[in-house]
Amino acid sequence: RTASASIWIPQLMVSARLFLSDLDSALNPSVLVCRNVTLVVNASGLQDLSYPPLEGLHVLQVPVQDRPHAPLKDHFEQVAERIQHNRAGSTLVHCTAGRSRSPALVMAYLMRSEGLSLCQAHQLVLEQRPFIRPNSGFWRQLMEYELVLFGRNSVRMSPVLAVLSYARILRTFEGQ
Repeated sequence: RTASASIWIPQLMVSARLFLSDLDSALNPSVLVCRNVTLVVNASGLQDLSYPPLEGLHVLQVPVQDRPHAPLKDHFEQVAERIQHNRAGSTLVHCTAGRSRSPALVMAYLMRSEGLSLCQAHQLVLEQRPFIRPNSGFWRQLMEYELVLFGRNSVRMSPVLAVLSYARILRTFEGQ
């Protein structure tokens, strides 16, 4: 990985104050300073990380593993509120790879705070970070959240997708 690749963070449109990244970028002081990050949402499941000692930097821990039955939805409201109230600077939301947990949290934020449907939120995040792939359990939780927020769903989960996700999870569990 080149030095320039490690500091590239796609900017999510909502404002110039919300970023989504992987773990490496979140620990890079150049990224945090350049983007004026004052709130880091750590959804990596790793709580003993050493963030750069920057003045005014706050970290919100979201201790959830990237597993379909992990209760990410329990953190949707708190994360959205903290992002919404972070007026001091920008917010960076990260997990380990920036593919599952952190995009799901950003989509939940976009639904709650920006009034976007899940379909719109997903499209927006996907445009900025084309390799996102929230696990099937997080999709279900996002769909439940959308139903609570808006009284309807803008997306459906294909039964085939659910079965394929389960098969992939089962293969991983069995060590294949």
